[in-house]
This record gives sequence, C-alpha cells and structure tokens, in this order.
Amino acid sequence: MSFIAACVQSTATPDIAHDIRVLTGFIREAGAQGARFIATPEYCAGLDTRDGKMFPVAFTEAEHPVLPAMQGLAKDLGVWLLIGSIGVRAPDGKIFNRSFMIAPSGAIAARYDKIHLFDINLGEGRAYHESATIAAGTHAVIAPCAEGMIGLSICYDIRFPHLYRAYAQAGAEMIAAPAAFTRVTGEAHWHVLQRARAIENGAYVISPGQCGTLSGGAECHGHSLIVDPWGRVLADGGTEPGVVTAEIDLALVAETRRRIPSLQHDRAFAPACLDTAKAS
Repeated sequence: MSFIAACVQSTATPDIAHDIRVLTGFIREAGAQGARFIATPEYCAGLDTRDGKMFPVAFTEAEHPVLPAMQGLAKDLGVWLLIGSIGVRAPDGKIFNRSFMIAPSGAIAARYDKIHLFDINLGEGRAYHESATIAAGTHAVIAPCAEGMIGLSICYDIRFPHLYRAYAQAGAEMIAAPAAFTRVTGEAHWHVLQRARAIENGAYVISPGQCGTLSGGAECHGHSLIVDPWGRVLADGGTEPGVVTAEIDLALVAETRRRIPSLQHDRAFAPACLDTAKAS
C-alpha cells in the first residue's frame, strides 16, 4: 500500500506549447525516479495575468492541446497523472479552472472545477479578482489514485476546511491542492494551511505549486509540498522549477486515524448567534 508520489514545480507562460514541453520533461524525470502518481500545478500550461485577473489560455475540453499530450504521457509511463488545472471554456464565455486525473491507461478518470475563487485585496495595489474571468465549480470530487482515493481541490480551496473534512469522511486518504499561490500569501500561510489540512483529516496532502514570476508580474510562492497524515513535511520544492518526491504509505493514514479518531467525533451544534440571548 505504498508508492512514490511526485510534485512538478514550474512557471507557466502564455506559450502553451512551451509549457507542455517543460512539463513533459519534468514528468518524465519524476517517472524515472519511480513515481506512480505525478501532479502538476494549477494553470500548469498557458497562463497570463493582467491587473489582478487570471487569463489562462483556454480551449474547449475536446480541443485542448494539453489533454492529449498528458494522456499520452501517462499511458507511456504507466502512471497516474494529475493535471493540476488548465483553462477550459465554459458555456457562458468564462473559463473553468479544471483539474483532470489521468489513469495509467491514458483515460480521464476524474474532473474537478475549482469551487472557491480568489477574490481578495491584499492592499498596496495587490488585488485579485478571479471570478471576473473564471466560472466557479459546484461539485466536490474524489478520484482514484494509485493504491487509494484522493480528494481534488485547487489553490484557494485550501482555506475552506469543510471541503476536506467531507473528503476524509467520504473515504479519501489523500488530498491534492495544486496551486499558483501568491508570494505574499504563500510566505504567510502556505505551509500552515497544508499541514493543518493534513492533521485535521489524517490524510496525505500533495500540493504542487507554480514558482517564479508569471507573465504580467504576479509572483508565485513555489514550495510544492507533500505532507503526511501526522503533519510532517516530507518534501518541499523550494523556489525553483523542478521535481520533488516522497513515499506515500496509506497504512499510515489508517494508523493516524486510529490514534486520533477525530473524523468520528464531529457533533452537531447550533450557531452561536442563535443562543446569545440565553447567555445574558
């Protein structure tokens, strides 16, 4: 019940063909290191940013050049491959920020559209409005992955713990959170959030991230992480492009959840605001 997982860390550009070549090299490198599950970052191929808005290079799913390239690569290497996300045209003219889990056969095993969109204002002119160009997803997704099951999410989703609680209680032993975290929020929160989601749910967290400066000037944090169910960081990608790997032992998930069975201890409660009158 153990296998090697890998995170690819890269810097996307508006040139999708270039990005596919870069990803292919890193994915092959991960496969050569024995990885059976390989994950790439959010918007891993084809991305521009302007005025705090995301402009991924987008196609319909049937016409997207990333999909056949990655499907062929997964089949060639015999690995599970998570496309952290790419831009897929939505019917309303916006774009879905969509993950794809590719099976070793090359077939698409699961799709996930990012649910929580990054609409924030960090001050000093650093505002982001993802919903201006991106359509929100509506469904949580658990996908097969090597020996187990993995809950899919993307970037800003990591700040919404109820999503991961639902995944763990539905049987997910791993969580994926591919990202293009900003440098500012990453330095403050990235490691804490990844470790917290792992500890809360007794699950592995596998989070490949973009690094460096994107077209348009946005800076990404990097530090792709693999965290074990006890909250220990097994691999950290630092700030440069590359590949990091770690062993995933799903028996440790069962052991951790046995030692601290908090997934069985949730209790219903009334919101505090409904009981304020009683306190007085």
